[in-house]
Amino acid sequence: MRLLGAGDIRGIAGRIGVRPTKRLGQNFVVEPGTVRKIAALAAPRGGDVILEVGPGLGSLTLALLEAAAGAGDARLVAVEIDPVLAAELPKTIADRAPELAGLVDVVAADALALAGPGDGGLAGGAPAVARRERGTVSLPGAPPTVLAANLPYNVAVPVVLHLLAAFPSLARGVVMVQAEVADRMCAGPGSRVYGVPSAKLAWYAAARPAGTVPRSVFWPMPNVDSKLVAFTRHDPLPTTATRAEVFAVIDAAFGQRRKTLRAALAGWAGSPAEAERLLTEALVAPGARGEELEIEGFVSIAQARRGDGPFA
Repeated sequence: MRLLGAGDIRGIAGRIGVRPTKRLGQNFVVEPGTVRKIAALAAPRGGDVILEVGPGLGSLTLALLEAAAGAGDARLVAVEIDPVLAAELPKTIADRAPELAGLVDVVAADALALAGPGDGGLAGGAPAVARRERGTVSLPGAPPTVLAANLPYNVAVPVVLHLLAAFPSLARGVVMVQAEVADRMCAGPGSRVYGVPSAKLAWYAAARPAGTVPRSVFWPMPNVDSKLVAFTRHDPLPTTATRAEVFAVIDAAFGQRRKTLRAALAGWAGSPAEAERLLTEALVAPGARGEELEIEGFVSIAQARRGDGPFA
């Protein structure tokens, strides 16, 4: 397949009058080797539905289609917030890979507005256009199983967490994000960059670094480095606490990350004494800090507040 190079990207952008904007975090990949690496990491299999967020001018889209075609009956849904780019993408696909055009649906929408089967979306069988219901957008066809995306730096973590919550069907994925964000997403307890993104992502999946990306592969060239993060969803933790309850503990614990949990959770619990009582019941040392806890520790604290004892 003829993937897009730097000249192709600039040519399409010029023809449709697109100037990359910081507001939408538009930095287009212009190097075919990079998008093929991402597609290889996504590793589509027969029956997969790949969800691509932010396809832009189609660099990664074409590589994903190439990989999907090799996987048999895999499909692709590309979600683009910019309506001009969303309208142009099918034309690029038809020009570069006309035999694969039937494998892709393009949806003009904000990824943060996507709703899955459990939160207002459709379980399947939707028409091949975005359906807006109660301010949300449902995807066409079967729910996605793989996420592949070059994500704007300012919304990368919210988008990944939202999609994992909205689509329990998402089993794995690979995203390209700012290097600093990638480090936070993959960090474990004890790391100086372990924090809210690390712990919340760990609720859903195991994340790992998957490579670095030089600035030179983008147009326009960003002022920050990028990295790839791959993740694999794990089984839901067997807890009586809800996701919202656990995330509230995480937010409180890292809201004052240099303080002990007894102090950091005082507002959440109602008082330092109550925070200490709940921590003791959860089998978590009151003098520990949030950066020391695995996701199970936050779950145990949330369960203790419910009166259900420590997480086992």
